Amino acid sequence: MLKYLKNIFLIIFVGFAIWMVFFDGNSLLIHNELNTDIEKLENEKEYYKKEITKDNKAIKALKKEEGLEKFAREEYYMKRDNEDIYIIEYQDSLKVKTDE
Repeated sequence: MLKYLKNIFLIIFVGFAIWMVFFDGNSLLIHNELNTDIEKLENEKEYYKKEITKDNKAIKALKKEEGLEKFAREEYYMKRDNEDIYIIEYQDSLKVKTDE
């Protein structure tokens, strides 16, 4: 065992391996951290692509007259001149103030 510890090439190789794994600017620890960051960013990219396609569908629907009218009725409670609107709120949809 002592014979292997005196070998200068083995000592240099172990020192080099320790340096590359822990201390170097391109160490395995940094590579692992960067790979997890890349994976998170790719997941975000997929999420935003799905959101873009969903928004594009909504934009296409709003370009049509029926879609725009539906949006105005649902979001802004707009109506035609000869119509009445009744808003029905259910008990579970109301925001109730609780005393603490």
